[in-house]
Amino acid sequence: MVDLNSEMAELWASLGPPAAGRGRVIQITAARRGEGVSTVARELALYVAKGAGRSVWLVDLDLMAAPQHAAITAGAGRYGALSAPAQASPDGSMFFTVQPAARTASGDVWPDAHYLAAHRVGAARWWVTRFQRERLVGSQTVHILPTGDYWNALRRFADVVIVDGPSPERSRAALTVAPFMDQTVLVVAADQADVRAPAQLRDAVTAAGGHMTGLFFNRGVVTTPAFLKAILP
Repeated sequence: MVDLNSEMAELWASLGPPAAGRGRVIQITAARRGEGVSTVARELALYVAKGAGRSVWLVDLDLMAAPQHAAITAGAGRYGALSAPAQASPDGSMFFTVQPAARTASGDVWPDAHYLAAHRVGAARWWVTRFQRERLVGSQTVHILPTGDYWNALRRFADVVIVDGPSPERSRAALTVAPFMDQTVLVVAADQADVRAPAQLRDAVTAAGGHMTGLFFNRGVVTTPAFLKAILP
């Protein structure tokens, strides 16, 4: 596995200092699939966790596939073993809803927060989420909510929340949550010469009320390619 520690240090420094006394929520996304978003999000969480005073959370918006949980499980030698599942919401709020709602044996509505688990990663102060799709029944579907309640709850609980947002080719989740992120970082493959899709995503995030504040060039490029300088915020 490639060591991205120096690249993560540079990315983290480029995002600037956080607001005093308040957790920061940073979304990592890309215009196209295959740009390496999940790797960047995971490595940034690992890097930031080394200096965290409270905790760092890695929240995976790819609910049905849960690639972050799978990657950390497979990379236990690097990241550490995962703990048993724990509640992923400090106050019962959630960033998605499952419909139609299921009911418990006593007739109560099964809370959306009970579908999301959090696992501590090794001995570090970071956690990764996993949507428990095995709890879905019948024709239930899950929808990302345009609300900031869950993100505000995590801000009070964690130092940094890294959100892995799928590309718009796969899901609108990243755009739905964009207004509730403190910062959005756009990942662009270094060998990608077409700037149109990243520029369109930048505009879409801004139009949705988000803040595109960072750019990461994957696959070993540190210097900004000239053809992409025009889309920097």
